[in-house]
Amino acid sequence: MSKHVSPPQGPNEIEKIDLKDALEERYLAYALSTIMHRALPDVRDGLKPVHRRLLHVMQLLRLDPTAAFKKSAKIVGDVMGGYHPHGDQSIYDALVRLAQDFSSRYPLVDGQGNFGNVDGDSAAAYRYTEARMTDVAKLLLEGLDEETVDFRPNYDGSLQEPVVLPGAFPNLLANGSSGIAVGMATSIPPHNAAELCDAALHLIKSPNASNEKLLQLVQGPDFPTGGIVIDGRASIIDAYKTGRGGFRVRARWHQEELPRGMWQVVVTEIPYLVQKSRLIEKIAELLLAKKLPLLGDVRDESAEDIRIVLEPKSRTVDPTLMMEQLFRNTELESRIPLNMNVLSGGKVPKVMSLAQVLREWLDHRKEVLVRRSNFRLAEIARRLEILEGYLAAYLNLDEVIRIIREEEEPKPALIKRFSLTDNQAEAILNMRLRALRKLEEMQIRGEHQALSREQKALKALLKSGDEQWAKIAAEIKAVKESYSKKTPLGRRRTDFAEAPEIDPDFEQAMIEKEPVTVVCSEKGWIRVMKGHLEDFSSLAYKDGDRGQYAFHAMSADRVLLFSSSGKFFTLDVGKLPGGRGHGEPVRLLCDLDAADSIVALFVHAPGTRRLVASTDGDGFIVPEDDCLATTRKGKQVLNVNTPAEAAVCTAVPEAASHVAAIGENRKLLIFRLDEVPEMARGKGVRLQRYKDGGLSDAKAFNLREGLTWTDSSGRNFSVTDLKEWIGERAQAGRMPPKGFPLRNKFG
Repeated sequence: MSKHVSPPQGPNEIEKIDLKDALEERYLAYALSTIMHRALPDVRDGLKPVHRRLLHVMQLLRLDPTAAFKKSAKIVGDVMGGYHPHGDQSIYDALVRLAQDFSSRYPLVDGQGNFGNVDGDSAAAYRYTEARMTDVAKLLLEGLDEETVDFRPNYDGSLQEPVVLPGAFPNLLANGSSGIAVGMATSIPPHNAAELCDAALHLIKSPNASNEKLLQLVQGPDFPTGGIVIDGRASIIDAYKTGRGGFRVRARWHQEELPRGMWQVVVTEIPYLVQKSRLIEKIAELLLAKKLPLLGDVRDESAEDIRIVLEPKSRTVDPTLMMEQLFRNTELESRIPLNMNVLSGGKVPKVMSLAQVLREWLDHRKEVLVRRSNFRLAEIARRLEILEGYLAAYLNLDEVIRIIREEEEPKPALIKRFSLTDNQAEAILNMRLRALRKLEEMQIRGEHQALSREQKALKALLKSGDEQWAKIAAEIKAVKESYSKKTPLGRRRTDFAEAPEIDPDFEQAMIEKEPVTVVCSEKGWIRVMKGHLEDFSSLAYKDGDRGQYAFHAMSADRVLLFSSSGKFFTLDVGKLPGGRGHGEPVRLLCDLDAADSIVALFVHAPGTRRLVASTDGDGFIVPEDDCLATTRKGKQVLNVNTPAEAAVCTAVPEAASHVAAIGENRKLLIFRLDEVPEMARGKGVRLQRYKDGGLSDAKAFNLREGLTWTDSSGRNFSVTDLKEWIGERAQAGRMPPKGFPLRNKFG
């Protein structure tokens, strides 16, 4: 039988912790760690800790721009083992991004081997690639070993790492940054270094300069992959003032002419961070799904440079319209966000404006200059102390030699005899015999004088703020010269333009524009004949039917049909039946009631106005654009009460001043056009009053030109003296002039 063992006893006093408080405390610590040590860049050098550690290790490995390349595995291993206790893949990914000229505007790493490409292919493993620093990285590190910045212990306390780099290059804005922390994120696009230097120099001259003034020098983002920003200037200025916004970036393209009137579009630059292979796959998918009706084919002919060829469906397609469709549906247009959320002073997350970012960088440069000058002064003081000891020895050389030869402890004796410091005495004792020649004494005196002059200049520099800013300005001008817009790396790659103001109708754009003749019979059979026919008498119709409408149009036009029920129907000429045979009933193309008849059929002319009226004599003026119907059911415009019907739909000339109305009772009335209201829909107002019958026809015309009509034989008549028929709207009118057609129609 086993012996019973009591469970181990815990501490006598158990500390109780509220779960909510514990979670809040631990999550806050995690959030702060992510914000401070992973996701947000420092405004002073524009780097996150992993990038800073990479550059620091590369400097320790002496991987200068002129040095031999070293394996990326060595760099990643040293960073991970000494400074960055995270996964090797994440460190290598950061290194790769710093080397990619399509990701970094001014690469900090010079890579040798496969570092990926704009297609989205990943880099080779770190055992195959090699790296060293670029000149930009050297600028960021310049003065690091001269106590210009603070150092802190690494994660295990065995090494020291810089808190921030000296940053002689405006890296935050020049290369940009992006990251997602806890509850906040950052997204800063790259900019042109020469423009940033100009803005910084202006800020030195005018410390209170506005963002608007600085944005006259900094045009906007400058992406390594080029492209065109199509935002308005006002929105760009607002984004930089608030630190939040975004930029619409479009691909750069041009049209190439081909034989036989054909052409193609060639895309040479794509938006920033867009993978070319994925972009082409997306275009191909949309093409197969028939969602890009204007595009015929897409090909990738890229080598070192990007060359994406887009073939149109037809040579009659407008290239601007085709590209507009692609911009709306693919990543050929991309939105790059701006969120300048950075660590101010390396401690406080803050969304900054352009002026604030540049100001903090300049303040950091000033602090670096002061600390570097103090470091140099201390070095000069130490060297001058030694040189003064040497000079004392040269002046009393025989005595110094005697003391060294005869004294058992020469050091104290030297100090006592010549009032030297410990360092001076030690330096004299360590001096080589060959240094005792006269030439060496002259060199030491020359060095002493040069160092004394430098010491005096540095002290004057530290006392004068103006001299400090002048020195900083000179350094910034040197950077600007190195990366000016005349250099291949410094030239501006991204341009600015306004987006074209078009509202594309892509289906209409697919239709080839060619002349046609629209023919419609009395019984409503409609067809389209190719070309503009001059003689309509040769047109054939079904037995018992005859022609009613025949007019010229273009294949891309739209035709409006006005029915006796007061509805407008819209027909696309390109979709009307061809001219072989007698065509098709118009009722198959739109929902025209069997009881309805066609009152008018005409080509839509944008901007035109129409006079519509019913047999009751009610009518109004309506813009043609308001008559367009989007469905087969049509659009009710003129409200009519049965048994009345719509009877008139006539164009209103721009010069029209009066309206002529004639009733079935053969009474003619002329009144001013401004008495008729303009409406989009309704019954209208009474145009003419009748005892018997209703309205037969109406017409808008210019009174000075006179009233014209056409008789049954096709002859035109005109009357200019119309005083006896002029009245006011809704009157009865008088019998028309002699010769007016008996059918009571103007045309």
